[in-house]
Amino acid sequence: MYVRDARNRDEAWLLDHIEAMGLDDTAFRSRDYVIAVDDDSTSKTGFGRFRVHRDDDACELTSIGVLDSWEGNGVGAHIVERLIRNAGIEGYDRVYALSPAHEYLAQFGFEPVDADELPDALQKRLDEKRERHDTVIPMVIDSDGFSMPEELRERFKNAAENVGSEPEPTESPEDFGIDSESATYKYDTG
Repeated sequence: MYVRDARNRDEAWLLDHIEAMGLDDTAFRSRDYVIAVDDDSTSKTGFGRFRVHRDDDACELTSIGVLDSWEGNGVGAHIVERLIRNAGIEGYDRVYALSPAHEYLAQFGFEPVDADELPDALQKRLDEKRERHDTVIPMVIDSDGFSMPEELRERFKNAAENVGSEPEPTESPEDFGIDSESATYKYDTG
């Protein structure tokens, strides 16, 4: 299992899963994302974004998602780790997150911050997110303050897809508006 920067060809996959998980796709740019990938199957297992707010010189972690069949393997933790590392490389000392999953982020060293202390762009984003979720807590961490629990590092090293999870749905002609009973095809020999 490893985490890599997203590529242009990952855009459709990202958009599909962001929509399916009900995550934020505001100002989507695939190059802002990282993707976790299983070494053995080369399956994409999760993703996350570090979004830069240039007007306020601030960055935010957002749209972090792990496929159901890969939950519990430390995938999300490694995505967060990579995003914070990328933010530090880009020169951001503090990384913000506006998340309903604030307990999850707290285990890595994120701390709650008053909304009044947020940069202006993040205050606006907080208002938007609170319209969609009951509880959204603004969190912050220093880019060098991330701490990975050893248990999650070990799970990630030995990650395996959860058995019994729902497989990806197969597509049928009807999904594309084709009536398979009456459709004819250019090379139909029947």
